[in-house]
Amino acid sequence: MERELSLNEVYKASHVLKSIIRHTDLIAAPTIRKGCDIFIKPENLQITGSFKVRGASYMISQLSDEEKSRGVIACSAGNHAQGVALAAAKCGIKSTICLPAGAPISKVEATRSYGAEICLVPGVYDDAYNRALQLKDEKGMTFVHPFDNPLVIAGQGTIALEILDDMPNVDSIIVPVGGGGLISGVAYTAKQLNPNIKVYGVQAEGAPSMVQSIEHGTIERLSSVSTIADGIAVKEPGVHTFEYCQRYVDKIVTVSEDEISAAILHLLEKHKLIAEGAGAVSVAAAMFGKVPVEGKRTVCLVSGGNIDVTFLSRIISRGLMKSGRECTLVLQLTDKPGQLNQVTHVLAATGANVISVLHERTASAANVNSCLLRVSMETRNNEHIEQIRQALLEQGISIVE
Repeated sequence: MERELSLNEVYKASHVLKSIIRHTDLIAAPTIRKGCDIFIKPENLQITGSFKVRGASYMISQLSDEEKSRGVIACSAGNHAQGVALAAAKCGIKSTICLPAGAPISKVEATRSYGAEICLVPGVYDDAYNRALQLKDEKGMTFVHPFDNPLVIAGQGTIALEILDDMPNVDSIIVPVGGGGLISGVAYTAKQLNPNIKVYGVQAEGAPSMVQSIEHGTIERLSSVSTIADGIAVKEPGVHTFEYCQRYVDKIVTVSEDEISAAILHLLEKHKLIAEGAGAVSVAAAMFGKVPVEGKRTVCLVSGGNIDVTFLSRIISRGLMKSGRECTLVLQLTDKPGQLNQVTHVLAATGANVISVLHERTASAANVNSCLLRVSMETRNNEHIEQIRQALLEQGISIVE
């Protein structure tokens, strides 16, 4: 029979997890939003690089000896898989992880390195999930759900205990939301200890399953999801997590892909922290004013740091564009000598650092005697970009885009 979530359960989970997980200390982060008292809870520095190990470890620790003898099974291509594999290894039991056959090799090998048996399933995530349920029934293994289980939620709730131990006067906590296990545990625990604490959730614009479900008062399944925050790209919330979010979460907002990229870049540059897209959405919400942080002592929960390094350079480039650190302008010039010199003189005078210049003679130009100049440059911020645009316009240089 499934156990109910309670504050005693969260405290019990905290005791069990002391020998397994790492207490991640709060980090002051005043540059996230100027004039605001913001701190980071860096679960990206957790063992396995994500908070997921908390819930998986606690649930597995509570299995009976008979259940442990039959092993556990899970379906994931990311943080949950590694959390389950490590938790099972710590308990000395067998774990099987079903993954889509097309899952990144790095994630497959990371999961295997923690001792799990890997089952690659042809098709997509849903095919792997169905195969996991089939193996569960065939072999009598216990399925470890990534979010919709009270023991998993209790394990994630230990994060709120740590936050309140380190900062008893916290006013608000901002939490990433995918299936809702993390925010359910954090919100439930925080509100039990101090009902005045505000708990805000954040989803990616391309995967707003909990946002829509809460708005419409019923669990809804998205037809598709698309976001760089793959760790929270969940089509449908859980039954338990939907209920806890309704009862204990103050508001859930969304952030754009550009905002997520800017948050990843900010954490990397200002705090030397690598966050995956899902982990950075809480910081994005604070950076871009999606939730009220002015005058509030706020903790942004950075839930994980397992980002594909081959993807990181593209994220950084997007973050630079969003924060006004890089800019590309397309200028229309009269096709005659001296025009390029005029442009570079303006750019030099305004302090822009030119990265590349592409000169195009094209029939698509508005005037047959015109040419297009595509200039990419390093800039200080969005205000600097506007200064550059105004300086070019004052010199009679037309900006196409």
